[in-house]
Amino acid sequence: MGEERGAQAARARARAVLRVRGRAWAVALLPAAVAVVLLAGGAAGRLAGPAWDAARWAVSGAAAVVLLGAAAVGAVVARARPALTPTVEIAESSAPDLYGMVRDLAARLTVPAPSAIALTPDCDSWLEDRTHRAHRLPGRGPHAAPDAAPVLVIGSPFLWWMRVGELRAVLAPVVAGTGPSAHPDIAAARRFVRGLDAAVALPGRPGLGAVRRLGARPVAAVARTLLRAVGEHAAEMERGVAAAASERARAVDYGLRIVAQEQVGLAYAGWDRLLTRVALPAWRMGRWPSRLDAGVVSALTELSRRDRLAEGFASRLGERPACDLLEEPGLVDEATSLLAARIFHGGPAEPGPGWAPVDWQRYPEEVVDRKWRTEAARLHRVLDRLGARTGPQGPTLTRVLEHFSTAEDGERVAAALVAELSREERAPDRAAPDGAPGSGTGPLVPTAAFEPAAGPLPPAGTPPHGSAPHGSAPSGSAPSSAAAPGTDSSGTAPSRTPPSGAAPAGPPVRGADDLPLLPLQPPRSGRELLADHVLAAVCCAAVDTAGAAPGLDWLDGPVLLVGGDGAGDAGGRRRADVGPPVLALIEDADPEPLRDWLTSVGARPEKPVRLV
Repeated sequence: MGEERGAQAARARARAVLRVRGRAWAVALLPAAVAVVLLAGGAAGRLAGPAWDAARWAVSGAAAVVLLGAAAVGAVVARARPALTPTVEIAESSAPDLYGMVRDLAARLTVPAPSAIALTPDCDSWLEDRTHRAHRLPGRGPHAAPDAAPVLVIGSPFLWWMRVGELRAVLAPVVAGTGPSAHPDIAAARRFVRGLDAAVALPGRPGLGAVRRLGARPVAAVARTLLRAVGEHAAEMERGVAAAASERARAVDYGLRIVAQEQVGLAYAGWDRLLTRVALPAWRMGRWPSRLDAGVVSALTELSRRDRLAEGFASRLGERPACDLLEEPGLVDEATSLLAARIFHGGPAEPGPGWAPVDWQRYPEEVVDRKWRTEAARLHRVLDRLGARTGPQGPTLTRVLEHFSTAEDGERVAAALVAELSREERAPDRAAPDGAPGSGTGPLVPTAAFEPAAGPLPPAGTPPHGSAPHGSAPSGSAPSSAAAPGTDSSGTAPSRTPPSGAAPAGPPVRGADDLPLLPLQPPRSGRELLADHVLAAVCCAAVDTAGAAPGLDWLDGPVLLVGGDGAGDAGGRRRADVGPPVLALIEDADPEPLRDWLTSVGARPEKPVRLV
């Protein structure tokens, strides 16, 4: 009963949207109708005289202008390319089990099956209509037809964290939405609203000529007026569709869906921490982690270990993970990881010398250690420019301690660091190629994923260098989730993409031609940059003189490990207490807390450190 009410409400609102469209055409045709009446009256001899002749000419001219304008608006609305979510397409041949599960779900719900499946680096799932002529792929299956069912877009973290039953329960209300979407009135109303939305955004589209941009502005103004008129009806139509789909899906795995919704929130929290704390530092260094989806399993397992509210979630890992529904989860993970870097950081479409993939086992060495030494070198260059005293042994931490404890110029150093960082990003001869992060140049064009080169990663189950043993899934879980990130569902390590790139051979990426940049965090302030750079210098001194090692924490990102058997040892203890002493140095000019900390770990600030 609730389903029928939701469907009826959706259809009623869809008809209201179409009535607005009909009224707009009626208004556009009204001058032409008046002109026809005046012309017919003149031909019959009933509306004769100079005044009627003038009225006929004026109304006919106005009708012609209005008709031409209406035709132009209608053509733009019909042909404007709606926004397309950047996704990684999953062919049926690469995921027959996933397609089979979705089709079985659609059959149980008695709704049309989605025409295709795509993945996006986000924690959400929805249906996306890609029947617009600009989005059709000739010869690429049933979703190339104008009347094809919507495409099912699934958040890639769901496939790695959720179990098969949980994924089916979460997708049930989404797949059920294909039923209302097939109704002609709802489909027509959605096409009209998407066309209006695309027409409003047309003047701001890059690459549009000056003449076309000038002509697109009045069209966008008319489309914006119509969009405001249909906005409430369109929103209520979508609510009705969602209500009908949810009610229909209650008959399928309803009890499991309540439990699975908890996993949705947990996956979102873990994914956000993984991107902002772990992936972002790598992206800034010109590296992109190639197994982000596998990494979220370790991040969430670590969260369940730390947070008593998440107890019991790790026990789910003994069940079959949803990524087992993919034939080659490693390739898919790599493609979505590269797409995530492009969406959230503006990285280039292809790997290269300045934009290379990194697996989790190499993360501490290639990202954490390199990040610390690069920032320490930048700090010493800035101090050189500001005339800070240099010791005879070269760059040392003692120099940094003495400068900030005697010179009250923290703001000046922070501003110089900001300027230095901007100068490096604009430098034409920097290591990163055109289009690399920070270069500000280079197109972002759609590309396929990349063929991995032969050569295995470290054995499955090996924790990343510098990570604590609890960073990977607990023993006794399913192979695909218990293995260290970078391993596929069989527990074997997939091959790795070479830094120089390779020929496209993986799942294609769609919707990335006008890829928007959605930064995860606002730009760092000068004080934050200064604290990061001083902290990096401290960590370099600890690594070079106290046998510490860079490490990876799945929830907090780069960490310093102290107390192992030597440099590079992964069994050290994490030291997260260096932040307050660093702040005391740069904010209060008090070096004593930091000196005490260095003494406690056995670091020698007077020794020179290795920079890059």
